[in-house]
Amino acid sequence: MPRNYDIAELKRLDVKHHLPAQQDFKLIEDMGGSRIVTHAEGCYIHDGDGNRILDGMAGLWCVNVGYGREELVEVAAEQMRELPFYNTFFKTVAPPTVLLAQKIAGLTGGKLQHVFFNASGSEANDTVFRMVRQYWKLKGEPKRKVFISRWNAYHGSTVAGVSLGGMKFMHEQGDLPIPGVEHVRQPYWFGEGFGQDPVQFGKECAASIEERILAVGPENVAAFIGEPAQGAGGVIIPPPGYWQEVEAICRKYGILLVADEVICGFGRTGEWFGHQTLGFTPDLVPMAKGLSSGYLPISAVAVSSEIVEVMKTGGDFVHGFTYSGHPVCAAVALRNIEIIEREGLVARTRDDTGPYLAKALARLNDHPLVGETRSLGLLGAVEIVAEPGTNKRWGGTEGNAGPLVRDRCIENGLMVRGIRDTIVMCPPLTISHSQIDDLAAIIRKSLDEAWPALKAI
Repeated sequence: MPRNYDIAELKRLDVKHHLPAQQDFKLIEDMGGSRIVTHAEGCYIHDGDGNRILDGMAGLWCVNVGYGREELVEVAAEQMRELPFYNTFFKTVAPPTVLLAQKIAGLTGGKLQHVFFNASGSEANDTVFRMVRQYWKLKGEPKRKVFISRWNAYHGSTVAGVSLGGMKFMHEQGDLPIPGVEHVRQPYWFGEGFGQDPVQFGKECAASIEERILAVGPENVAAFIGEPAQGAGGVIIPPPGYWQEVEAICRKYGILLVADEVICGFGRTGEWFGHQTLGFTPDLVPMAKGLSSGYLPISAVAVSSEIVEVMKTGGDFVHGFTYSGHPVCAAVALRNIEIIEREGLVARTRDDTGPYLAKALARLNDHPLVGETRSLGLLGAVEIVAEPGTNKRWGGTEGNAGPLVRDRCIENGLMVRGIRDTIVMCPPLTISHSQIDDLAAIIRKSLDEAWPALKAI
């Protein structure tokens, strides 16, 4: 149970002192402070105003095992008593860190046998950026510096992460991207390929990568980076065959393939990793979020043995963070993976709750405001349109409908995100059938309630 907080005072202090992540500071001030989330259990969060909300976003794409896992609290306390912190800078490492690296190598399998630890997904992608460039330098090809990514991709909030990402509104803040990052079209069929054969559209999107490689010069390209399914971009699931085409292009020109699994990893797509679900083999895999189910901040990069052998020829890799391989975070991540394995949450997502979510969302396709529903495992999206059977948007531009429907969903007891005109969801892997039914019912109700406001646009 939560402590007896003074919610009004917390909201006042929030406005006065706290700067929230990725928010309009003035908006938070105008609304009198952020929603104060006080406690959570299972698939639900509770706020200081007495609302119980089904967490359709698993925190921020991360609370895979759900809230209230007492054994994660216990293992953190046990590790804190034994060794609360030590670093990996001084030719030293803590036992849980080594064991977690071994565990991750077993889950990724194949050539991905080495793991570098960080504290966030953004840091993981910074690690990828520096490691890849150092790899090519040591290989005797120092001109290979360019990363190719996709427009509307999200790879974090650091300078390198925002640059690797393809969100123009983020690039505008800080004069980004930094040099050496190129962007190509995303495989967003509903938004950019509507009316085309999806497989052909996917091939065209993959071909844009080859076109960019040739434009830049293959001798200058280091890597292609992409999320197996784009999360913060709007749960964009590529058409069948897309990733096979992408992998073939990377191999053709000898560039590295990076699968950003920060969201898709640890069972979210119905396999341990999204690249396993979608059938391709990357050279580096940044991961975070579900690694610890958000209970403590930790991320990692799985790296191929071939890359590591080259890195061994270069002396010190002068990169890392104070909290790289933090023993308490590693211990919690290990136990989190044990819970996922013990409860069969990966197979459950693949064989049961993932298909059930797909069917529940598909029932929304008869709603006049719904242009498409899609899902992959327990990632889901609902596209809001102005006319059935089209991808036309309210007001003629994207972004008018999503916030309206999102706000209604939250008021009706479901936490989701509104990304442009797409309602996206990513519930805990522990979600039940009845909770999935509730999720779909709240979205339908919220669409109905938002309709009058949409007509007024």
